[in-house]
Amino acid sequence: MASKGKKSVNGSDSKFFTTNRKGENHELREELRSPQRDRKRDAVKKVIANMTVGKDVSTLFTDVINCIQTDNLELKKLVYLYLINYAKTQPDLALLAVNTFVKDANDPNPLIRALAIRTMGCIRVEKITEYLCEPLSRCLKDDDPYVRKTAAVCVAKLYDISPELVEDRGFIDTLRDLISDSNPTVVANAVSALSEIAENSKKDVMMVTANVLQKLLAALNECTEWGQVFILDSLSQYSPTDAREAEGIIERVSPRLQHANSAVVMSAVKVILRYLDDVTNQEVVRSITKKLAPPLVTLLNSEPEIQYVALRNINLIVLKRPRILEHEIKVFFCKYNDPIYVKMEKLEIIIRLASERNVDQVLLELKEYATEVDVDFVRRAVRAIGRCAIKLEKATERCINVLLDLIKTKVSYVVQEAVVVIKDIFRKYPNKYESIIATLCENLEDLDEPDAKASMVWIIGEYAERIDNADELLESFLESFQEETAVVQLQLLTATVKLFLKQPDTTQEMVQKVLNLATEHSDNPDLRDRGYVYWRLLSSDPEAARAVVLSQKPEIGDDTFTIEPLLLDELMQQIATLASIYHKPPEAFVMKTVHVAGGGEDEEEVEVEEEPLGADGEESSAANDLHSAHPSAYEQPHITKPQQPAKGGGDLLDLLDDIAAPAAPAPTNSGPAVKKLQIVTPEVGLGVFISAAMVKNPLTGQLSLEMDVGNATATPVQSLAIQLNKNAFGFAPASPQISLAKAVSNGSSVSFSLPLTLAPQMVNPQDTSLNIQSAVKNVATNAVFYFIIPVAMEVLFKATPMDVQSFAAAWKAFDESAEVAVVVPDLPTVDIEVIKQKLAAKDVMFVFKRDIPGQVGQVSVFFSVTLVTNMVFYVELKFKAGLNVCKVVVRSQSKVHSEMCKATVAKLVL
Repeated sequence: MASKGKKSVNGSDSKFFTTNRKGENHELREELRSPQRDRKRDAVKKVIANMTVGKDVSTLFTDVINCIQTDNLELKKLVYLYLINYAKTQPDLALLAVNTFVKDANDPNPLIRALAIRTMGCIRVEKITEYLCEPLSRCLKDDDPYVRKTAAVCVAKLYDISPELVEDRGFIDTLRDLISDSNPTVVANAVSALSEIAENSKKDVMMVTANVLQKLLAALNECTEWGQVFILDSLSQYSPTDAREAEGIIERVSPRLQHANSAVVMSAVKVILRYLDDVTNQEVVRSITKKLAPPLVTLLNSEPEIQYVALRNINLIVLKRPRILEHEIKVFFCKYNDPIYVKMEKLEIIIRLASERNVDQVLLELKEYATEVDVDFVRRAVRAIGRCAIKLEKATERCINVLLDLIKTKVSYVVQEAVVVIKDIFRKYPNKYESIIATLCENLEDLDEPDAKASMVWIIGEYAERIDNADELLESFLESFQEETAVVQLQLLTATVKLFLKQPDTTQEMVQKVLNLATEHSDNPDLRDRGYVYWRLLSSDPEAARAVVLSQKPEIGDDTFTIEPLLLDELMQQIATLASIYHKPPEAFVMKTVHVAGGGEDEEEVEVEEEPLGADGEESSAANDLHSAHPSAYEQPHITKPQQPAKGGGDLLDLLDDIAAPAAPAPTNSGPAVKKLQIVTPEVGLGVFISAAMVKNPLTGQLSLEMDVGNATATPVQSLAIQLNKNAFGFAPASPQISLAKAVSNGSSVSFSLPLTLAPQMVNPQDTSLNIQSAVKNVATNAVFYFIIPVAMEVLFKATPMDVQSFAAAWKAFDESAEVAVVVPDLPTVDIEVIKQKLAAKDVMFVFKRDIPGQVGQVSVFFSVTLVTNMVFYVELKFKAGLNVCKVVVRSQSKVHSEMCKATVAKLVL
């Protein structure tokens, strides 16, 4: 007995993973047909081992299924595991196991009944679902709670496959009945299933009433920790009828704050914060907020990863209700052995909790951080000192003294960050602390970073009248003007003009030099345009130049990492989820399951999940440091060498597995050849390379993706599956399944056309780019790769004439602040008729032309642009006689999209 126990502990089944012989499938088939039970069981284990390491053992499907008729629970589990994996590729053969499923669902052993119903729910084959309903209906009412809880989860899985079937058979009503079950685990699973169904269907299937609420609260005390999480999440969706009910729920949930599991604690915090908004008695509110602080502080004694998650959530909580942790600032002071991502989050919370009462303590701590060895952390600490100064006016002088002490250390990156921070303090409190400028000027030689240089130049230009040698200081920067970055050049240009306006007698030669460098020797359009503006102002109206350049600057505020109130309210509802870590709503990084018509009888589903971004959106942020191990899933074409996603690491790899046999190919566009851009290199495509261009049929207006698919692997490519992420315009493939006209062998390629449709559910209002994130699966190898499809905006134009009255009314409805404009130089022609024809060919519709009143020789020509999404842009082209330039002005409801239209029209007139 002892030897058997020892053998089991050592994991004797590991031997099944060590074989690597050719022709092994034939040997396995013989063993699977063996009458000896032990030999048959070992054979199935070998099959599962091969399947686990990625070998194709689908040819053994029939032989493995024949092993399902057994009383051995271990063998039955193994066969069911194999069946779940290969049922999609062998749906007809999977039907052979249905009788066994039905039989096992009536087995006296509850473990086997639950196993059968769980397996049937995991087999995502439409043909099997009709056989699942009767066993599932019985199991939902089974005497054994283990079977009932398994069946409850199975309902949610069945809903993913066939929502109508679940609703017609009344399974959702049965789940609601299970909320009243005597077993708390069954209640938790029923709540979990209903929550998942509600999330996928966007319907309130839970229907929490006062009666149901009491049952959930009663089950909360008895179920497992994960069951408690599900119930608490459901409670957070309930709206109490009055303040008294809200207080009662908070009182019942409060004991969960002492739970050992951090997920339960955070879910309880979410529920309490949710109901706190409905409590009207301020004494009760203060009492409850005092209870929330200790459990949140306790989470910071966990592992670093849990600390990070807790800190990201606490960050939101402090934004919403800062008084909860106002006396606990010390617990957020960084420890020497904290990981950098934890330190960064603690630093952010320290700033949020800083007040006039504790600012001295905070400044001592930040000054200590500024002497650490991690450069990024030191920079963030120095920046934090400046943010404290901007936030707390009475503490500003103390903050400046700390910054001056840090400058005396002569540590280059500390000095440079301090200069940037002090510039912001000057913007916030003008004419108060300029006495320290002399100290800053002593450290000019230490400045070599663009931000620090730009900040110092701004200070010199803004306070030139207080600096005796301001012209000499600026002259030292001008020596390397053409080697500086754009941000430094722009500041040098503005600072020199400011100096000239304050000291015109001694700096005329300098300003002339800078204007020449900016306008005649620079390729940067922003710098060139600003140079021309200043030149024109100085030459025509110096007083106007003074009014513009030396105008009073608006005070700045600390809006770093702030969150819009509406978004904050939404994120508070998502505490203890990924959304609270990324500080983004779920729809910003996850797309839900969408059902699309498949090529065969079955309805397939595709789901896409984006690669999450850094939690706070800043490249040097702690969140990006934490997530930096994951390469970007999407690569821009022809910019950097694309990184290949780790196999199995991306969610799209699993989710695109749901796509089965491809549909028939779309007919290839017979129009003129289009210029295609290589969007997938062989490295990114795992041997497959793709060139593509989005085109529009001039006759029908149908948009399609014209693609060339090439193959650099030994395996022929016959079928692909494609999925587009949510995008700015709502594009989606007419069918996600692509069957190529012929198999693409090594070294060859084939062309095809993929029709696109406009789907409202595919619109991402937060996407302001002309790129579409995409994923393609090579059905032959199951390889999934990610890429970007660039879209030329003119392809989206559609010919939609507009009358003058409608245009004029719409144009006047927009405020001038809503317009964007750009000057297009070096036009090949200023013949308005030629330009009208050129734009009409791209569906930019002429409306009317008029002379500009009071401006001799100046003409405005107005056009309308309508996208396939029916978004309308109102465009004005201004011309002046004798000049081969024009000004493009665009107005629309979206300034971001107006910028895109402006750039497109400017390109078309050239």
